[in-house]
Formats: sequence, structure tokens, C-alpha cells
Amino acid sequence: MAAAAPQSVKIARRGLMLVISSPSGAGKSTIARTLMDRDQHISLSVSVTTRPRRQSEIEGVHYHFVSQREFERLRDSDSLLEWAEVHGNYYGTPREAVETAMGEGRDMLFDIDWQGAQQLQEKMSADVVSIFILPPTMAELQSRLHRRAEDTEEVIQTRLNNSRAEIAHWREYDYVIVNDDLNSAFDAVQSIVKAERLRRDRRHGLFDFVEGLIA
Repeated sequence: MAAAAPQSVKIARRGLMLVISSPSGAGKSTIARTLMDRDQHISLSVSVTTRPRRQSEIEGVHYHFVSQREFERLRDSDSLLEWAEVHGNYYGTPREAVETAMGEGRDMLFDIDWQGAQQLQEKMSADVVSIFILPPTMAELQSRLHRRAEDTEEVIQTRLNNSRAEIAHWREYDYVIVNDDLNSAFDAVQSIVKAERLRRDRRHGLFDFVEGLIA
């Protein structure tokens, strides 16, 4: 008689807040999309922004596009976990959706800059896992921005001018990855997520599980 297949033990845990930041063009959005495609337990925290929608973007999927007046209403009513001004536009994270998801054990992915990461660390440091993606060279960063072909030359230059100031905040992150090869960079991010999910302080279900073992 064949042995019964072992049952996987499911231990309840609190979701984590996975923050991925980088200067524009360093690869954070590509890594974030790939992570969500391959991991059904991760959901993107959809930010609100006053930035105009790009041709390739979908309302409610990439961002919630709002007016500056609506953004200010959300900010002033404490409905945003974090907010920042980036390249002359405002971005923010709606509070309610994130708190609900994490309470249900789902992980939330944040594709945000260092300003937003700082605010999340200040408010919910125990839940945050932060990763900073660096480009291999500044020349490669510029090349990637041109290949993306979604911004004007003026916007590209603004992003390049701001990138050095953004990179200066790399020490504030838990993990730092140089994206000289996209597959390797993704594998590193995936390994971080797997390890962080196993941390004892995130797995509140361990208390009951261990009590059951030793009872």
C-alpha cells in the first residue's frame, strides 16, 4: 500500500510590505511585475498620483490617476500611508487596502521612491522589507531610459539629474542589489521574499502550532 503524501503545514502569518526602490530606469518596475506574475501571494499596492497617464498605463492597474485637489484631500484626511513629490508630481499609498491585505496574510508590493520608503519605515517598520536596486553604471541607466521611449528628452534629463540624489539613500534599505543582469537581480529579490516570510515574528500561527507539538 502506497504511503500517503505528506500534508504541507500551513502556519498563519501577517503579510509583509515589500518596498522596491531605484532611480528611474534601474529596473524596479520590471522586477516588481515579474515577481507578481510568478507569486500569487503578492499584490501591488496601487498608488495614487497626479502624474499624467502614459499611453501604456491602465487606470487602477498601474496607478489611480487623480487631480491635485483630490490628492490633497486624501493626504489631509490621513488616508495615505505615505506620499511624496517626485519630478514635480505627487504620489501616495492608500492606507485601507494595505492594512486589510496584510491582516489577511497577503504581501503588498510597493514600487516607490526613497521618500515613501522612509515614511513607511517610520509608521510600520516591523512590517517593511526594503530593497534598493542599483544600475551597473550611469551610462547604462541613461541608455535604459532612452530605450523605454516613454518620456521626452527633457524628462529623461530630469530623471538622470535626480538619480544621483536618489542613489545616495541606498544605505537606508535592508537589501541592495546591482541590476547588471535582470534574471540574477530577480532571483535575489525572490530569495529575500522567501526568507522574510519565514521570520518568526511574522508567523503568529507558530504559537498555536508549537503548543500543539508539545502538548
